[in-house]
This record gives sequence, structure tokens and C-alpha cells, in this order.
Amino acid sequence: MIADYLLREHATVLDAFTAIDGSATGLACVVDDARKLVGVITDGDLRRALISGARLEDPIAPHVKRAPRTVPTGTARAHILDLMTALRINAVPEIAPDGTVASIHTLSEIIGGAVLPNRAVIMAGGKGTRLGALTRHVPKPLITVAGRPIIEWVILQLVGNGIRNLSISVNHFAEQIEARLGDGSRLGCSIDYLRETAENPLGTAGSLTLLDPAVTSAQAPPLLVLNADLLVEFDAARLIREHEASGAALTMGVKTYRHTVPFGVVEYDEERTITAVSEKPELAVEINTGIYCIDAELVRLLPYNRPSTMPGLAEQCLDSGRRVSAWAIDAGWIDIGTPHDLARAQGAAQ
Repeated sequence: MIADYLLREHATVLDAFTAIDGSATGLACVVDDARKLVGVITDGDLRRALISGARLEDPIAPHVKRAPRTVPTGTARAHILDLMTALRINAVPEIAPDGTVASIHTLSEIIGGAVLPNRAVIMAGGKGTRLGALTRHVPKPLITVAGRPIIEWVILQLVGNGIRNLSISVNHFAEQIEARLGDGSRLGCSIDYLRETAENPLGTAGSLTLLDPAVTSAQAPPLLVLNADLLVEFDAARLIREHEASGAALTMGVKTYRHTVPFGVVEYDEERTITAVSEKPELAVEINTGIYCIDAELVRLLPYNRPSTMPGLAEQCLDSGRRVSAWAIDAGWIDIGTPHDLARAQGAAQ
């Protein structure tokens, strides 16, 4: 319970040791009477206090860190993992809008959960031409949003959901992507690369045929396939579970897209008699988010080392009588394809 690691400033050093030991987070939150965060105290702070002469019955007030790192409620797991990795900390309080402590996130909670056997394939070979000069000397997946390349946010999202084995399809400026990501150990995963050639770009699905045959066998677990230019929060483990439960061969992440028509829309009949006028109506459609979970053996349907697409693979499934299901993504989703999209992503990540 959260109350187990909340203390007042008049609590003693012994009280703090007891709270930290009971919470298994490595720290306790010090709060005021309204349960708003005042600071934190760690087991390291307490040990240093004892070394400097503090007694177990002394108050903790002099040893409290008054400006701790925190995250607001609802912060994406990838951002929490990024913060912990950057600062080399193992726990961070989550703060509700009213300033009270909602919970404490721990590194073991974020990356220490169940490791999934599934492999994720990230498509990072595109040229990003719609971004113009921004991708003249750097590949789109390495464009920075909130202090990290876009593709690292994608990877941290997957790692935080238990995915540890990744394959990344590269082509345009491949050497930059490989130099940045390496073997993935810095990000808590293992990465290998599916290398296309400039003369033979393989689209959003063709590089799947370059995977190790063991990964695409009928006995292999489902694969996650996603684009490298997405800023999105989604539960990869849940997507895999629901894909397996649905009996679908391919599950496509979808999201409701709303667009307001900037004009009055007119409807009329065959005699040109106007039957309705709608002023700037809003249209809602379901769009493909570029996130998929597929039965591994579907890769065998694709022509080896030839261009193909994920929507094309979905159509092949439908044509052959295989089920294709939709999986709704409710969280924010930005496909960074244009300078406007990039600016929106950078603003959303502030």
C-alpha cells in the first residue's frame, strides 16, 4: 500500500528504515498533512546520516532531499524508463495533479516484469522524404524528440512491456542507426539488423523475409511489427495476448481519426434538390497505426527479398480466408511523417 512508504518530517530515522524496508522501493516519500510531496529519503541517505552521527530516534527532516525527480500521473512507461536510465536511479515518485503522491515507479517494475518470448521488428529503412531538409543528413528514426531519437522511444516502449529481442530493418543511412543503437544493451534489449540495399528497398513487410527461419516457423511465437517513426503509448503485452485469443492471423492497431471539413457539406438528390446542409461537419474514420501483431508463419507468404507491404499482407490474409482483426489504440498517437507532425510530437513530449 502507498501508505507504507509515506512519512512526515517528524518521523525518525528508524521509522524511515522501516518504511523503506517494507516498501521495497529503496526510498520513502516525505509528505505534508495533505499528503503532498515534500521530498524523498533513500536508504543511502539514512546510512550517510548514521555515519555522520545521527541516531535512530532523530527526525529525518535534515536528511530529506527537497527537490526530487518525479513524474506526473499518466507518464508513458518509455519516458519513465528514459528518466531512470539517464539519472541512474531505481525509483521515482508519481505525482497526481493535486500534488499528492500517487505511487512510486521502480526500475524492476518497469523492466523487471515478465520477459516475453516474442520478437519485435521495427521498420526503419525509409528515406523520410516528406521531412525535406531534416532528413538530408540524418535518417528520420534518429530525429530527436524530447531529448532522444524517435526510434529509441519506440524501443524503450517495447522494453518496458517485456520485449527484449528486436530486429531493425535498415537501409537509408543504415550505418548511423546501427552506430547509435549498437547491440541494444544500452537500452536493455538485444538488437540485430535486417539490411536492405539502396537498389532494392523492401517496403514495410519485405524485410521480414530476412529474419532467421526459426523466428518465422509455425512453432514460433507471434511477431510484433511496427514503424520506427511513431510516438505512441501502447501495451504490447496486451496486444499479443488479445491477438492470440482472437484466433486472427494478423491483428492491426487502429485508431479513430477525426477531421473537420472546413466547408459546408451539401447533399442533394438526382433532381439537384438540396436535401441537407452540414456546416463544417466532423468525419471520423478508423486508420491503420502502423502497429501489427502477426502469426510468425505469415512471413512465408511474402516473396523472399522482394518489396511488399503490411497492408498487402493483410489483404493476402483476407483473400486466403485468414482472419484479420482490429485492435484499438486509445492513447495519443503521432506518425511523424511531415514537419508539422514532428513539431506536434515535440510539443506533445514537452
